[in-house]
Amino acid sequence: MSAQAPSAVILVRAGKFLPNPATAADNAFQSVVPAGETDAAVSARALGEMDAVAEALRAVGVRVHVFDDQDHTRPDSVFPNNWVSTHAGGAVAVFPMYASNRRHERRADVLEMLKSQYRVQTIVDYSGLEPDGIFLEGTGAMVLDHVSRVAYTARSHRADTQVLERFCTDFNYEPMAFDAVDAGGVAVYHTNVMGCVGTDVALMALGMIPDERRREQVRERLSVNGRSVVELTEEQVREFAGNAVELCGRTPEGRRSYVMVMSARARRSLRPDQVAVIEESCRIVAVDIPTIELAGGSVRCMIAGVHLDRRPDDVAPGLTQAVVAINEDHPVTPDGHLVDAEGRGGA
Repeated sequence: MSAQAPSAVILVRAGKFLPNPATAADNAFQSVVPAGETDAAVSARALGEMDAVAEALRAVGVRVHVFDDQDHTRPDSVFPNNWVSTHAGGAVAVFPMYASNRRHERRADVLEMLKSQYRVQTIVDYSGLEPDGIFLEGTGAMVLDHVSRVAYTARSHRADTQVLERFCTDFNYEPMAFDAVDAGGVAVYHTNVMGCVGTDVALMALGMIPDERRREQVRERLSVNGRSVVELTEEQVREFAGNAVELCGRTPEGRRSYVMVMSARARRSLRPDQVAVIEESCRIVAVDIPTIELAGGSVRCMIAGVHLDRRPDDVAPGLTQAVVAINEDHPVTPDGHLVDAEGRGGA
């Protein structure tokens, strides 16, 4: 498994999809549903787009975990990367969410799947910071370089630097926070709309960082290990060119195959020279998701990568003799002592 590009992902198949009115105030990328469209029609089209993303990922050899969601009170549940992230070594983070109607997107069944199919050692839950008005919306708020251990973060209501520092201390990242704005001075709401980091290539709208000194520091940090940097324009960012993610698939022969997954709209916005730089290290996979993009996010927002070691499929969990004993109806420990229902030992 690549340190940067996960080979498995989590997707949420949201049966009730609509742009979230609670997030429209600070998400400049969000659009309204076209006039005359019914909620049912929008949801149906979005479901087809979600299924198309899952199929495109499976086609290139990425393992896809799909969770259905029929809760009409979770309009943004299709974007799970905002509430959960996973990390090599067995760590999982759960994040505090800015919009109150997004907070119940966090799902115990997703965490239970991770624990049952992957090696999870610890779950760090930051969601208790929400009552204090402190938020950090996962890998939407942060673009993580898992190789160089850097968390690129555009400051916003959804990316508080206090919790960023805590996350970086807990997970061993270097925080690299900066201000990022569009031509009208509006702050970028999520860092992952302005760029992404792959193994050997990064896409980043460096021109949206107004502080020239900080801009050059970000450029240098992105490229210090020889990574190529494709500079995006603000116009391309508005076409979701930055909202891409590198994944590690498999060829039919079983070899690793790195892919940069983005929307068809994002792909159309790229110049030929930019495409050439990206495809020096990974193949672009583009999926058309215009309905989902009405909500202000694109393919990257839909994907929560799994950076965890997978448990072997054909090996049963190893239980010691003592553990087997206390799982039985009439348990007896290896030394011959009976263990009663309350766990007390007796002769």
